Amino acid sequence: MWIYLYLTLVCLFLQNDAIPQDTFTPDVYRQLLNNICPRNDIDTIFSEIGAKIRPYLTVEQMTDFLNNRQRDPRLNEILYPPLKAEQVQGLVEKYEPDTMLSRRGQISVEGFARYLSGEENSIIPPEKLDQSEDMTLPLSHYFINSSHNSYLTAGQLAGNSSVEMYRQVLLSGCRCIELDCWKGRTADEEPIITHGFTMTSEICFKEVIEAIAESAFKTSPFPVILSFENHVDSPKQQAKMAEYCRSIFGDALLTDSLEKYPLEAAVPLPSPVDLMGKILIKNKKNSHKADGSTKKKLFEQTSNPCSDTSSMCEPSSPSAAEADAESDAEEDNDESKKSMDEGTVNEAFATEEMSNLVNYIQPVKFNSFEACKKIDRSYEMSSFVETKALELLKESPVEFVEYNKLQLSRIYPKGTRVDSSNYMPQVFWNAGCQLVALNFQTIDLPMQLNLGIFEYNGKCGYRLKPEFMRRTDKQFDPFTQNTVDGIVAHTLSVKIISSQFLSDKRVGVYVEVEMFGLPVDTKRKAFKTKTSQGNAVNPVWDEDPVVFKRVVLPTLASLRIAVYEENGKFIGHRIIPVCAIRPGYHYISLRNEKNQTLTLPSVFIYTEVKDYVPDTFADVIEALSNPILYISLMEQRANQLAALTQEEGAQETDREEVSERHPQVRDACPAAVMLCSRVESARHHLCVCVSGSVKPAVKSEDVVQSVLTGTCLRFTSVSGDLGPVLRTSLTQLLVEKLTAVAEECQNNKLKKLKDLCEKENKDLKKRMDKRRQEKFQELEEAQDKRLERLLEKHKDIRLQILGDKPKLQSELDQEYQDKFRRLPAEIQEFVQDSAACKGKLSQDSDFLPISRTPGKLKPSLSPAEDVERSSEKVFDTPL
Repeated sequence: MWIYLYLTLVCLFLQNDAIPQDTFTPDVYRQLLNNICPRNDIDTIFSEIGAKIRPYLTVEQMTDFLNNRQRDPRLNEILYPPLKAEQVQGLVEKYEPDTMLSRRGQISVEGFARYLSGEENSIIPPEKLDQSEDMTLPLSHYFINSSHNSYLTAGQLAGNSSVEMYRQVLLSGCRCIELDCWKGRTADEEPIITHGFTMTSEICFKEVIEAIAESAFKTSPFPVILSFENHVDSPKQQAKMAEYCRSIFGDALLTDSLEKYPLEAAVPLPSPVDLMGKILIKNKKNSHKADGSTKKKLFEQTSNPCSDTSSMCEPSSPSAAEADAESDAEEDNDESKKSMDEGTVNEAFATEEMSNLVNYIQPVKFNSFEACKKIDRSYEMSSFVETKALELLKESPVEFVEYNKLQLSRIYPKGTRVDSSNYMPQVFWNAGCQLVALNFQTIDLPMQLNLGIFEYNGKCGYRLKPEFMRRTDKQFDPFTQNTVDGIVAHTLSVKIISSQFLSDKRVGVYVEVEMFGLPVDTKRKAFKTKTSQGNAVNPVWDEDPVVFKRVVLPTLASLRIAVYEENGKFIGHRIIPVCAIRPGYHYISLRNEKNQTLTLPSVFIYTEVKDYVPDTFADVIEALSNPILYISLMEQRANQLAALTQEEGAQETDREEVSERHPQVRDACPAAVMLCSRVESARHHLCVCVSGSVKPAVKSEDVVQSVLTGTCLRFTSVSGDLGPVLRTSLTQLLVEKLTAVAEECQNNKLKKLKDLCEKENKDLKKRMDKRRQEKFQELEEAQDKRLERLLEKHKDIRLQILGDKPKLQSELDQEYQDKFRRLPAEIQEFVQDSAACKGKLSQDSDFLPISRTPGKLKPSLSPAEDVERSSEKVFDTPL
């Protein structure tokens, strides 16, 4: 690579010279990259499209390319019409560097390459990265980005605890963090956060609360859940914890339930929009009586170092009730193994101060799905260790999904993961679990998947679950092998063409493609390219594509494209939602393990995405997509059958008879009547389908199949008698009727979509107006509070000055009074000393220098007294 770079710089006359900033323009930089990494694969594609003879593409050729290769075939052509030549001309003018070509409506290979790497051709629509999902549904309808043991920087046994980890986790978009609280043993009795009964370090609870308040809403405005694992068995320290939460969080702490969502049965949870800017506490909540002894009663902290090798403190923050639930459910299992899996100890009894902070996130003991459904309290939630959650998922998958429609569930790693490794979160997302907590300090594949999924929807930490996981009138089995009712499966094809700037080392590289989703959709290491031969700058593979024939649930499936060196070292990857993938040629900008964008490394791919069609319906879909070709094929078959069945001379006779009665053929033909009735029935069926959903169900295809098949049979039966003129008439009638059916169905769908869009626009406008007013009100309140704080501070300073003034004045007066009282005696002493000094000087003038006389007259004076005396003399001289 460096040889290429050197030669390129020589070509650009930059050898051994500094590059002036004004000279190194984007065009020069692009030329540098093109010389380092030549793209023969793009030249090939450019030639295949239509530039085999000429060095450019016309606007018409570019329009065909965009509409046929780059356009999503699943889009509605009325709501999302194909590009027109005028729109393509705008793209040509934007990306073509040669203005002469762009004015003539032509684009060169350089402009074509720029378009392929431009924002209009991204693999994912840009709006998917922005906050685009509905955030007004109950909290249980979202996947929530969650962290486990948020304070640790490394392993569970001896890793360091850090306040900074809370800042980093929140800034990364996490919305649920864990606080493992223990009683402080210092003289000031400050509660601490640490991994109990391990060698992990301790951090101050108050400092953590301050860090959370500082960083909670920097990345996302939506609510933050604090999962307390409270082992503080001191009422005084629990009171401190509650006071710190109230004073530091202030108005952001939600202490009372919202008026619209009381803590009652059958009332759903508030939405993220309702809880915007709020902090929710998850902690044990107890019913406190008036008896003071009951308020102060605490559970004893229990531990068993022999049975919990991972940590004697729960690495996941389930409550004591949750730990008991685990024990009840697994009482038949080996106790030591169970303790190893959970890694928990019982929490302390929650005091009234801490209980008052808990509202919508109340942890309770899990008994059964039936009991939870009967009680129907959405504000109660349960935590499950991953092993217990897997067991419930295997035994009652449908019930688990139903539970997660109304209540929150939190999944946490088993205690034996002492190296802070993670489980695959996709398993529990498939069941609709909201709080799937992971060790953020370990960037392994599960954590990479988590970061990739929550990158979308504005990185706000909330992802809306699929509709069938939210609706109570539908049931879903995560282990289904068939298509889901109301969901159209997808077929995805991915072709790895080339890569660019993967490494500056002379090393071989390869690409892996895999998919995560439902068990039926998951394909680990589904495809692997060949290893390039020492080329990591611009390797080209252009191998056969990997085809995912049927993706049952695209809304939960994710495609992962990863690049490795030949020794298995990770270079970069990208995780993309299947439902958002665009077809065509695209660049995949790679990310590192932390999902941070790498500057140059990328993979160039070609994708095809379409609705999945079973093989039995392939002919039907082909006929619907190209009815003229289908009818021509049917006519050809009818002619072939007629040639086999007609007798000699019959064809001429039929032709003459049909010619005589041609004007009345359409009215007299019973086949036409049959055809009309069949088309009308198909129209009725399709309209019913459209009225029920925006997209017709796949089962309507069998009706179309029956219409087409019956028509073809009618063609066959009458073709020998009626001749070619009648066949032409029937063909025209068929085309007209099918066109009318298609237009009517399309109009119905368009009308419904327009009504839906108008309704959503009105609702959105109302919400935006309300949010704008709330923002204005919040700003005004914040400004008023700031002014009040400044006035109070000014008042305090003024009162302090006024209070200190009399004291300082009296001290100054006293000091000068003392000096004034000493003044006569000092004057008299000075006069006497002056007289004695003069007499002595007259006697000893022949033996002692005058400059040394004062030293003999006052040998006992200290330096401080000498200075004081000197200052007094200065003041006394005028007198």
